[in-house]
Amino acid sequence: MKIGQLARLARCTTQTIRFYEQAGLMPPTARSEANYRVYRQEHLERLRFIRNCRSLDMSHEEIRSLLQSMDEPQESCAPVNSLLDEHIGHVDIRLRELERLREQLVALRRRCDHASAVPDCGIIQGLVTMQTPADTGSESHLG
Repeated sequence: MKIGQLARLARCTTQTIRFYEQAGLMPPTARSEANYRVYRQEHLERLRFIRNCRSLDMSHEEIRSLLQSMDEPQESCAPVNSLLDEHIGHVDIRLRELERLREQLVALRRRCDHASAVPDCGIIQGLVTMQTPADTGSESHLG
């Protein structure tokens, strides 16, 4: 199949497929005499696997590790279990970060309980006077 058909079957864009190829997540494909990429069922299955991992917020490195395990089926799945346990930990961290974010937003929203002129808006004033945190990034694996 050509890239457009693969994209339709995987419910993504051709740019997504090319991106995963460039990232080394999708294997190289054969080319037709007309120099079109030729994809097989294995490409579709791998692409669906990658997209499912991304929908679970896994990083490319995590996906690469899972793909490596898939490519070595004789090996133990213990590393897969460990990877997923670690990813669950990342999700827990992200949930705590999102809860702190929600608390900040709710506190800001409480500062303006009725419509007023923008210069008198408690939300705007709060954003201007709020202490800006140091840019420490996220604690989760996504940064």
